[in-house]
Amino acid sequence: MAEDPHRIELPPARTDGPQSLESTLNQRRSVRSFADAPLTLSQLAQLMWAGQGLTDRRRYRTAPSAGATYPLELLAAVGDVDGLEPGIYRYRAAGHDLEKVTKSDPRQELQRAALNQSAVAGAPVVFVITAVYERTLGRYGERGIRYVHMEAGHAAQNVCLQAVALGLGSVVIGAFRDRQVQKVLSLDADEHPLYLIPVGR
Repeated sequence: MAEDPHRIELPPARTDGPQSLESTLNQRRSVRSFADAPLTLSQLAQLMWAGQGLTDRRRYRTAPSAGATYPLELLAAVGDVDGLEPGIYRYRAAGHDLEKVTKSDPRQELQRAALNQSAVAGAPVVFVITAVYERTLGRYGERGIRYVHMEAGHAAQNVCLQAVALGLGSVVIGAFRDRQVQKVLSLDADEHPLYLIPVGR
């Protein structure tokens, strides 16, 4: 079977670490200025897993989901990660791997879409949480919108806490032009951006 050139295998995620949850919560702050230094592929993998990784054989994830409908997608706008070309990558939880969506560094375009917030272009990676609402609305109707937004908050906090545990900084950004972000990320019309999360040293 031929190897998929768009699939990038990630290092395995770890499920323990040297820092307590209480200490991580105490240290979490919004960080908007980052050093000019890359992330490692292991750090990227750990952050992806924290946001949407699988946690058991039943395919449950790190963030709870109403009716296990899993409306969220997690993407990374990569500018500077050791061993990974710049571009946009989609996390695939089932295989703990990445699918390359586009080539070239997307951060400047993403910054323009985010009302020119400097943290977006200044971070080596910007994580993007998107939602396909129909996955949840199909079961719960309009109430599902609330459930999707709750789930996005869980996933975003997971990414931010994992960043602290890795000695990194992060900030959550909600001020952006949705359609422009959709275009930069090559999203389908039914996939909507909810969070930008720049992460770096």
